[in-house]
Amino acid sequence: MSYKVSVVIEKDEYGYYAYAPELEGCQTQGDTFEEALANIKEAVELYLETLPEDERKKVLSKEIITATLEVEVA
Repeated sequence: MSYKVSVVIEKDEYGYYAYAPELEGCQTQGDTFEEALANIKEAVELYLETLPEDERKKVLSKEIITATLEVEVA
């Protein structure tokens, strides 16, 4: 079964850090964006496999919305 899961990937001085906000503690890293993306996909799949069906539905029912804002700073 397929699920849509929100993930966040951030670049820092060490590479890329990725996490799934809906899944507490589900996080990983990678040297490249592509590596971090592949790693978080695997981490999410493994995380979801450990959950009973009812718990899986509960954690995936959250809606994560991201937006980009333009702000002015004096």
